[in-house]
Amino acid sequence: MKADLASERGRSTLLVSDDDGVRTLTLNRPHRKNAIDTTLWIALREALIAAGGDQGVRALVLTGAGGAFCSGADIASPDPMHPTYKLRNLSAVAELLHDLPMPTIAKVSGVAVGAGWNLALGCDFVVATTASTFSQIFVKRGLSMDLGGSWLLPKLVGLQQAKRLAMLAETIGAEEARALGLVTWVVEEAEIDAFVTDLTARLAAGPPIALAQTKALLNEGASGTLHDALAGEARAQAVNFATADAAEAYAAFAEKRTPVFAGRWAAPRPGANGTQTSNKTETGEKDA
Repeated sequence: MKADLASERGRSTLLVSDDDGVRTLTLNRPHRKNAIDTTLWIALREALIAAGGDQGVRALVLTGAGGAFCSGADIASPDPMHPTYKLRNLSAVAELLHDLPMPTIAKVSGVAVGAGWNLALGCDFVVATTASTFSQIFVKRGLSMDLGGSWLLPKLVGLQQAKRLAMLAETIGAEEARALGLVTWVVEEAEIDAFVTDLTARLAAGPPIALAQTKALLNEGASGTLHDALAGEARAQAVNFATADAAEAYAAFAEKRTPVFAGRWAAPRPGANGTQTSNKTETGEKDA
């Protein structure tokens, strides 16, 4: 264990990479099957804050190094921090992941256990391999659920199946998880990289404002009323029509070409004397 800790100090426990608008966050504690300790919770929280404020990030992938997704919170490593403060970090990660405006994908190889599974469920999509396994292992550790599992599971599978998974802490395979609605796609291990690359490319090419509005509407609609949903849809659509992406979509349809979405604000804005100014991008640059 001392050798493991020494080697861990020499590397980042969270790897961050960008490629064509896709940011990948890789949990990097393979010797612990990417169990998340306090340092990694804090790094993950900070990385999600950074991603949420970066307009260049059009999709986000969460994955693990070394053939495992995440074996949950690291309860074996010594940590003097009081559990109350630890749970604040966990709760912050769950809320930040849920509120990110861009689509999020959990790329799951190997195990996704406890908080690790709930971390995956907090993403918009879950891509697993045929060998992936999942467990709400908490009660086997004398604990109850965290990282939003008590909210996520009943919404995804219904109350009875949620109780079964949480109270029996069974380990299930990827195909059963997909049948329950807890995994979006199951692919062979050798195919998961290419599959996720294609998926994120499609999402990153989409209209970022409309995708963000759609994601928020679905999240809110899952626990709201029809009246709330209709009111939210009306507000969101007004925002969408004020972007250049809506006009680009119509133009591309008429010209029989693929649209190029940039997330630009297109509505005219009043100048200092009340006159209309030229349109500007979200970054403040004038449109050509």
